[in-house]
Amino acid sequence: MPHAQTVHRQTAGHTLVLGDPFVLRPVRLADRLRARVRGASLDQRLAAGRAPESSLLLAARAQRIVALPYRESLARSWEHVLRAARRSAAAGTPGFAGRRAVPLNTTAIVAAERAIRELIGRLAAPLPVTAQGVAAATLPLANAASPVFSRLGPDSLADVLDAAIAQLDPARPLIIDA
Repeated sequence: MPHAQTVHRQTAGHTLVLGDPFVLRPVRLADRLRARVRGASLDQRLAAGRAPESSLLLAARAQRIVALPYRESLARSWEHVLRAARRSAAAGTPGFAGRRAVPLNTTAIVAAERAIRELIGRLAAPLPVTAQGVAAATLPLANAASPVFSRLGPDSLADVLDAAIAQLDPARPLIIDA
């Protein structure tokens, strides 16, 4: 049996799943709320490459995070982190900004400034992007063990962000045939 191609589109509050046969499944308010509450775990699955159309919750989460207002808000969050890290470095307190409610790994953030600025530009651009890329850009801010907050992980912040930037390339196909 050939694998059915699946396409995900938002149509008047519904998720359209093209397969064999065509299926139109409603996205209810409860589905959107569940997707929002479970955002971090859904983002992990999307960032790992899970197809948004593989479940209703992933589709609802993907619809939310690829929307320009969400991406602009995420870009502002990255800008805020960069500003806070640069202020701390300029004040002569590099390393961890320990007076904050959540300490930042300022050394890693300042070192990754080029990647952060590129990420901000890609997120704020009014171009279509993949849910995988937006999810990958969200995770470092949502995970206390990420290089934004911790020095203990094996990955550098620039490497983590470069992977997200690659997923946010506007030339990247939004739908991949399986």
